[in-house]
Amino acid sequence: QLAESGGGLVQPGGSLRLSCTSTRSTLRFATIAWFRQAPGKEREGVACISSGGTATHYKDSVKGRFTISRDNDKNTVYLKIIPVKPEDTGIYYCAAGVGLQLGEDVYNIWGQGTQVTVSS
Repeated sequence: QLAESGGGLVQPGGSLRLSCTSTRSTLRFATIAWFRQAPGKEREGVACISSGGTATHYKDSVKGRFTISRDNDKNTVYLKIIPVKPEDTGIYYCAAGVGLQLGEDVYNIWGQGTQVTVSS
């Protein structure tokens, strides 16, 4: 029900925009979050956005570089990263749920993930 896209190989200092698209229009009423799983590490929440797009929340370490936004007419949530850093490497997942927080507990619909590799 959620599909991520936009991952790939990107050079440090570049930019990246990930997309999370839903096939269900009802998900426009859900909070959407982006999670990242770096190699050898646990998955962590990095950004989330309220259903209406008026409220956002970020992991402290990504503030200023990550921007989450949504277009409910397109059933799509975006995550823009600029500038990208090597530590951004990992699999990025989007998830739908309730509650504007970065813990996994409130998210019950997940995408399959998209790989992001930051390397020169």
